[in-house]
Amino acid sequence: MEKTVNHKAWFLVLPVLVLVAFSAVIPLMTVVNYSVQDTFGNNEFFWAGLDWFEEMLNSDRLWSAFWRQLMFSGIILAIEIPLGIFVALNMPKSGFWSSFCLVLMSLPLLIPWNVVGTIWQIFGRVDIGLLGYTLDALGINYNYTQNIFAAWATIIVMDVWHWTSLVALLAFAGLKSIPDAYYQAAKIDQASRWNVFRYIELPKMMGVLMIAVLLRFMDSFMIYTEPFVVTGGGPGNATTLLSIDLVKMALGQFDLGPAAAFSIMYNLVILTLAYVFYTVMTTMDKKGV
Repeated sequence: MEKTVNHKAWFLVLPVLVLVAFSAVIPLMTVVNYSVQDTFGNNEFFWAGLDWFEEMLNSDRLWSAFWRQLMFSGIILAIEIPLGIFVALNMPKSGFWSSFCLVLMSLPLLIPWNVVGTIWQIFGRVDIGLLGYTLDALGINYNYTQNIFAAWATIIVMDVWHWTSLVALLAFAGLKSIPDAYYQAAKIDQASRWNVFRYIELPKMMGVLMIAVLLRFMDSFMIYTEPFVVTGGGPGNATTLLSIDLVKMALGQFDLGPAAAFSIMYNLVILTLAYVFYTVMTTMDKKGV
């Protein structure tokens, strides 16, 4: 009996294909087109080949922003992943307080990025902000508009406050999937709390932790709104991350060719590092590390 093929199903996915074409494929092709051309205005373009890519690879500005970005993402992951696991381990597993904690953890995730930046911009001000005024009253030199360490501390604490909840919720979901029989067996064997975490809870959380690491890495590597609202990339270029530098190049200086090449390399770096994270964590999960 031959299988009936119904081509009418393509009409159901056609709106999605059109939407993806306009929202992803066409803009991407436009960026690729700009990255290999140069213009002197009047809508006249000239073939530039890979010149913009070569210029960006030899740019000290690009590499400085890249290392700042890498440091920011590394610090964020080093803080948020362990902290999220710690919070999830100490959350009630059932009952009213479990639901209360889940709602409480979800609240920071519902706040728009520009609002988060505005909140911390005001919160950290020395004249009217609670944090800035308190630290200044204690004699601590805290001014994120002038002090590099204060600027970095502000955007890092801001990101930790905003996104640790995501890691905690994912880790909590992994913990909820562990059958009670595992804990009962560990209790019978008189396993220590560390051994329970090491051999029962952590392996069960590896899948969701891999998702958490990938999401937080990609998001932190593309972060723009929050640090731009708080510091604007300053003081100087101290907090000018890759996304901020890219926007300054494309919109501030209107260097479309270099900005297009920059954005393509930016995207490739994110995809490559995300693949490395995924491969390493998948290998660890298979080995039961």
